[in-house]
Amino acid sequence: MEIEIFSTCPASNTTDRETYARTVAAVARWSERYSCKGILVYTDNSLIDAWLVSQIIVQNTTALCPLVAVQPAYMHPYTVAKMVATFGYLYGRRLYLNMVAGGFKNDLLALNDTTPHDRRYDRLQEYTFIIRELLAGRSVSQEGEFYTVNKLRLTPGLSPELTPGVFVSASSEAGVATARALGATAVHYPKPSHEYDTAAPEIGPAGIRVGIITRPSEDEAWTIARGRFPEDRKGQLTHQLAMKTSDSVWHKQLSELPSESQNNPYWLVPFQNYKTFCPYLVGGYTRVAQELARYITAGYQTFILDIPPDEEELRHTNVAFSQALQQVTS
Repeated sequence: MEIEIFSTCPASNTTDRETYARTVAAVARWSERYSCKGILVYTDNSLIDAWLVSQIIVQNTTALCPLVAVQPAYMHPYTVAKMVATFGYLYGRRLYLNMVAGGFKNDLLALNDTTPHDRRYDRLQEYTFIIRELLAGRSVSQEGEFYTVNKLRLTPGLSPELTPGVFVSASSEAGVATARALGATAVHYPKPSHEYDTAAPEIGPAGIRVGIITRPSEDEAWTIARGRFPEDRKGQLTHQLAMKTSDSVWHKQLSELPSESQNNPYWLVPFQNYKTFCPYLVGGYTRVAQELARYITAGYQTFILDIPPDEEELRHTNVAFSQALQQVTS
């Protein structure tokens, strides 16, 4: 049984400008040290360029793969393919692409992108197809609904072993259909693990986005969790406002889930207080490992973690994953 773990890069809008590059480099090194395959790099209107941040990551690690968020509204598919090929040419490093169909609604409107939710996934299929064909070394001619190209070819090309992995958010039916059509890893914001049966997801490769706070004991983990993510009335109001202005299916799905008790490791307080955008698993190594093992048994083999606050957090998380794999394989 093999799994792939990705951490997440700090966001530029929540980090001091003068120390940001050093912080990114440090988080990347921690992630590589504790067996992460790669690291997610966000993109939206409020953040600096994800590709330039990815260059910092590559220059400060030996094998860690940036998982670059790609928004069609920001660049032509040829430009994405050119960036991937350039990283391959300069560094011999494989990238992963997190194909983003949406984003914050106001960001899209500011770019005059009024494409309806499900149609954005149709566009994403065309977009990703062109990128893949170019990276495979083929000449691309296509007259589609969203993109038209004529005998387009990528030079220099990309070595086949550096072909990027592709992730797609699959919280909506349109997202699931797109992941299936592309053969991409379908990324979910998971429900509590007890809601999953033991059957593998029918949509093929699948992963989840989840934060983890774990320690040797339950009490220690919960003390750290509540200290790091205290309930915040201002954050709750911001979360409610975001709900009103978002057409994100995963955002609504998480918001509709009931808050779990402290005895349950599945924890939504950080999300409900607008501190992060994924559920958390909190508890001792044994308890969190049991939850992770349930997700793995259900067929999820990719895990995208939240931004690590320090190297120690990744060390503890690594212990829980090691125990989870022991449970699954024993």
